[in-house]
Amino acid sequence: MSTRVLVVDDEQSLAKVVASYLERDGHDVECVFDGQAAVDAARAQPPDVVVLDLGLPGLDGIEVCRQLRTFTDCYIVMLTARSDEVDRLVGLGVGADDYVVKPFSPRELVARVRAMLRRPRTTGTVVQEEPARAFGPLRIDVTAREITVAGRPVEVTRTEFDLLAALSARPRMAFSRRQLIDAVWGEGWVGDEHLVDVHVGHLRRKLGDDPAAPRFIRTVRGVGYRMGEG
Repeated sequence: MSTRVLVVDDEQSLAKVVASYLERDGHDVECVFDGQAAVDAARAQPPDVVVLDLGLPGLDGIEVCRQLRTFTDCYIVMLTARSDEVDRLVGLGVGADDYVVKPFSPRELVARVRAMLRRPRTTGTVVQEEPARAFGPLRIDVTAREITVAGRPVEVTRTEFDLLAALSARPRMAFSRRQLIDAVWGEGWVGDEHLVDVHVGHLRRKLGDDPAAPRFIRTVRGVGYRMGEG
């Protein structure tokens, strides 16, 4: 089955070029050119991936991303014409999975989308149920893709869950950013590896994990991250 990609950019010529590359790669693509149309289109026909421009008029990409995250866990790739780090971090903080800075190669964007869709989906690939992983009050049910802290459900994005699943699969291992990129985003991913730090920060906030004294995701100086004992 072809996957559905929603392309959202007020530069209509750019949106159509991106759409043509994605269609050639076998995806079913819809283009819209403003934020409200993006939210409406995603509600009407849920996408697998949204390619979302940050600088939209009216509802900007940040607000669109926030609204999408209230009803879909689709992958979101944020496009930004601004290279300053703040925009990237804010975009990822509201639930984007990846970002691409304009100008970009449409082929690179297609490769990013393809890599996202190749990620193993735990719910679809697990044959035998796996016991929940426990780290103090944190429980990670990989089979059901559910997270709880002290019995309280924690809502996370697909990427955040995949990151936590990778860390918790080998709790004594200190993962480098590159190892986590390979495990979650795929070995073909290229870009700023500090993307991992943004998602770890977002996970810590959702888990109630104090970054100054983390219980669950610990920073390993000069290396990256590992799971704590709880």
